[in-house]
Amino acid sequence: MQTPELKMSIFDNLQNFFGFDTFKGEQELVIANLLANKDTFVIMPTGGGKSMCYQLPGLMSEGVALVISPLIALMKNQVDQLRGFGSDDSICHFLNSSLSKGDSRKVKEDVLSGKTKLLYVAPESLTKEENVEFLKLATISFVAIDEAHCISEWGHDFRPEYRKIRSIINQLGDNIPLIALTATATPKVQMDIMKNLQMQDAKLFKSSFNRPNLYYQIRPKKDVLKEIIKFIKDYSNKSGIVYCLSRKKVEEVAETLQVNGIKALPYHAGLDANTRAKHQDMFLMEDVDVIVATIAFGMGIDKPDVRFVIHHDMPKSLESYYQETGRAGRDGGEGNCIAFYAEQDILKLSKFLKDKPVSEREIGMQLLHEVVDYAESTVCRRKQILHYFGETFDEMGCNKMCDNCSSNHERFDGREDLLLTLKTVKAVDHKFDTKDVLRMLLGEANKLIKSYKFHEIDLFGQGKGKDQLRWESVIRQGLLFGFLAKEIENFGVLRLTPKGEDYLKKPFDIQFTMNNDYSDVGSPDGQPRNVSGDALDPVLFGMLKDLRKKLANQKGLPPFVIFQDPSLEEMSTVYPITADELKQISGVGTGKAIRYGKPFLALIKEYVEENNIDRPADFVVKSTVNKSGLKVYIIQNVDKRVSVEDIARAKGLELEDVIREMEAIVSSGTKLNLDYYIDELLDYDRQDEVYDYFRTADSDSLEEAHVELGEDEYSIEEIQLMRLKFMSEMGN
Repeated sequence: MQTPELKMSIFDNLQNFFGFDTFKGEQELVIANLLANKDTFVIMPTGGGKSMCYQLPGLMSEGVALVISPLIALMKNQVDQLRGFGSDDSICHFLNSSLSKGDSRKVKEDVLSGKTKLLYVAPESLTKEENVEFLKLATISFVAIDEAHCISEWGHDFRPEYRKIRSIINQLGDNIPLIALTATATPKVQMDIMKNLQMQDAKLFKSSFNRPNLYYQIRPKKDVLKEIIKFIKDYSNKSGIVYCLSRKKVEEVAETLQVNGIKALPYHAGLDANTRAKHQDMFLMEDVDVIVATIAFGMGIDKPDVRFVIHHDMPKSLESYYQETGRAGRDGGEGNCIAFYAEQDILKLSKFLKDKPVSEREIGMQLLHEVVDYAESTVCRRKQILHYFGETFDEMGCNKMCDNCSSNHERFDGREDLLLTLKTVKAVDHKFDTKDVLRMLLGEANKLIKSYKFHEIDLFGQGKGKDQLRWESVIRQGLLFGFLAKEIENFGVLRLTPKGEDYLKKPFDIQFTMNNDYSDVGSPDGQPRNVSGDALDPVLFGMLKDLRKKLANQKGLPPFVIFQDPSLEEMSTVYPITADELKQISGVGTGKAIRYGKPFLALIKEYVEENNIDRPADFVVKSTVNKSGLKVYIIQNVDKRVSVEDIARAKGLELEDVIREMEAIVSSGTKLNLDYYIDELLDYDRQDEVYDYFRTADSDSLEEAHVELGEDEYSIEEIQLMRLKFMSEMGN
């Protein structure tokens, strides 16, 4: 119980230093507990005011408060903010690798003289022997461990250096109080933090994870750059963050936004420290509207008026997603959170795990499964997030602040399906995870199922009459509604809860919603698929085919050499009327736009005007100069006469992937001379036979060519390479 004097002192300092009249949530109780020299554990969502929980007591305490933070960007930001309240600059400092030797010496002098009340330290800096020796000379009031989830392998941003924090604190003195703070911690991560920091007796202050002002939305990953550009232009002059999975993608997206008139900058660990600091300051000072950042590096920028957070790629865990979306609307205002989802991205993330140690791989895969479940489920997004963090939530409280709650989804009677699922989970004695329970329901025996002889029981295959999407929906909602539980530490196996056991005894009617189906969305690189069928204008398509046929006859070429059908289909969907727009059509590129584009553009423009066509306003997405490393690498190595196998091997790709990339290069109007490679595979007579076939063929179909030329005579790869040679020579 805090004394009246302490209570008054806390409020006086809050008002005098920060200019606030009231605390947020449980801030006051947290501060009082820490000032009483008691270990404190704070779980508070982003924007809840965690930093105040150690900043104010640090300013009030004797000695210097040591704040351990993993993000250099966040340290600088918080130090700048504290100094901005009008204090002497020496009252707070940071000590990390970005400082020069002279700057580090000045920081240490200020700390030892007693001027500094808050010292921010990176965990890597903390482990250096020279810094440990220096800190032994200082009077430490308490240690704050910010982003404490970094301690846990189950956390979304595990940092091995965090595991060493406790042993270093023990060297700095006896009975130094600790305060651990995090915005994201599942029950498992909470236990890890408390165990590793040896603060099992700490008082826990846990706020709700609900951020009612954030709107959560998952979109299928189609035309992702067009979607992002349109959204940002609709939110003109508002601040936002776009997250990408790789540094390369960050650079590509930032450049594309820039050439489309959006003030955007990249931010990732590959940039030098000065550039990162400059880009961060420009974002804070509103010289740019958008920062494009890597998920892995994180942003750590305390900017209250971020109005949107867009995930170009899905993150590796729900904790990462929650942490990153939490950077929107920290001032309580509008915050839009959009993530683009495609199964291929999840497959790519799972491949990254294959070389990890077994335990780390298992953890990573389970965290990915949670991301998939979240994206594909049609249940309230908020309910799913809060369930993940061990908090119950009635979706009625969402107030349609997520795409699932604001849309109508297919509903079905789930009574019999839930009963069968619960019986199956019980019958396999809680030994299987979601994937193997699905196999049991669908009657797909694998090695594991056969080893237990569960394929011989009556329940095996009882769910065959319904598709996998439905059973995935039942299992997901069985978990969310508490009939099932997932044992995260035990490979994610499913088990019945007491509520599930009760349901078996006394079943009742229950309604479920069908999961979203993203099984055929996007492509591995996040680029749009062929748009055939998406509002295709059949009249224009027919006219374009006639024009292509006429032009082909004049030039003595098969029509597909000029433009392939998918290119015409896309033209019939988005109505390009300028050369720049035509270049954005898949399979066109600069070369073909110059060589063949003029009559097609004239036809489309006349058609649009005659029929008063309202063209898609967001179609014109200017692309950056093609800097694709793979394309350039292929062109350069073909010029050097390097074998296709060696090109594939050097880039860690399959042969068919490289040939597909070569086809994209050629179809966009660039010539590739593969004679040196093809001559090694096929003699000239066989080359002529395939070449002559494509000269007179109505279609460029590989399958048709394979049948016509003889499936025993040629391999698909040989025909594909000859088609590539033909298209390059005749079309370019």
